[in-house]
Amino acid sequence: MARKGASKGADAAPARLASRTLVLDNGAHTIKAGFSPLTTDSEPHADAECHVVANCIARSQRDKRTYIGPELLEECWDFGELAFRRPVEKGFVVNWEGEQAIWERTLLDKRSPLQCDPHEMNLILTEAPNGPSVLQRNMDEMVFEEFEFASYYRTISPVLNAYVPPPFPSTPALPSGTAAECLLVVDVGHSHTTTTPLHHGRPLHAACRRLEIGGKTLTNRLKEVLSRTVEVQKEDWIVQEIKEDVCFISQSFSSDLERVWKGGLKDPRDVDTSIVVDYVLPDYEAIKRGFSRPHDTKVSRKDRALGLHGGPREHIVTIANERFTVPELLFTPSDIGMQQEGVAGTILQSIYSLPQGLWQPFLANILVVGGSSKFPGFLERLRSEMESRVSEEYLVRVAQAEDPLKNVWAGGARLARSKDALSPLVVTRQEYLEHGDVWTRRKFAGKV
Repeated sequence: MARKGASKGADAAPARLASRTLVLDNGAHTIKAGFSPLTTDSEPHADAECHVVANCIARSQRDKRTYIGPELLEECWDFGELAFRRPVEKGFVVNWEGEQAIWERTLLDKRSPLQCDPHEMNLILTEAPNGPSVLQRNMDEMVFEEFEFASYYRTISPVLNAYVPPPFPSTPALPSGTAAECLLVVDVGHSHTTTTPLHHGRPLHAACRRLEIGGKTLTNRLKEVLSRTVEVQKEDWIVQEIKEDVCFISQSFSSDLERVWKGGLKDPRDVDTSIVVDYVLPDYEAIKRGFSRPHDTKVSRKDRALGLHGGPREHIVTIANERFTVPELLFTPSDIGMQQEGVAGTILQSIYSLPQGLWQPFLANILVVGGSSKFPGFLERLRSEMESRVSEEYLVRVAQAEDPLKNVWAGGARLARSKDALSPLVVTRQEYLEHGDVWTRRKFAGKV
């Protein structure tokens, strides 16, 4: 155990870095991880170098097997009735025994493409904004005492987005290790949505805001409404795939509701088949993954399940207004009784808490990241709401990262390519053992 308390005589010289760096974005739903050489002339390629690992331990009720981390996507072929145990709740790691098992399978197992020797590796690790100090201490202890990484930099995930060339037009490219001057990161993640203003890569903590709606909330809501017609309460994985495949953000919510309303007994209407779809559920024998197709009013769901329509037996669920009413919660949380503003309102809360002279730089540099921001229509709706709620004297620019899921990793990989930028940020294992966990937390907070 490291000695408690900080040392006043801490050495401020740049840390000596290992030759390779592991960038690990420890998300609540998935871990995005990959290696980055210390110096290279090439840009990081997230598609090839970043590996996505399920951050969970799953127990199958069908084959009675337990899948740890990457095993879920590599070895599981039947995702029905999976029971999930996730180490991350509300954005923070609360079960380090489970997280340690996932890391060990990901980083130490010879079958893993991410196998490495932590003693010869730098680590860039992300956490959620405004984490409790006791959880930060647990994370530091895990890195240095259980895995014994050579050196380590812990930061909140929005910060690394500042090191990726911004997607805004006419914005000059950034050299590796250089952060954008002003950037407001909107991270629509699994557990929640956060807005974080960054100035030269440093978060303005007093202006950070959090909306308690993310991908998990939307999946649970969709599971609840679909269970009125088909039992999917135990099918978290399947419902998540349905959400990813067919849900979208409506640009005119009231109008779309009218298009899918069947009318009453005295004034029946034909629904708009361009919105209503049939989703074919997987059986993991003939159909390995579900898919959607236009709604067929001629054949009933029961006839398809029994194979009476002249085709193969299929279990389908018809999805109409659920396609857009569920993700609408990101913009109107009051639909489920939450006393919070939506994404646009949360962004404005964050900006208006800053001095007025900073409003324009951040309104003109709003970057959207996170897997739950990939709904079709999300960016257009957010841009429209922001422009309607902000005075015309301000320029509003909203852009989405090229890969919203892996953008944090890409920023960490670019930071790792600059020795001059990374060296002042990391803490070596020797420094941790010498100065203790309190000094380490102060270092990562920029107070040392």
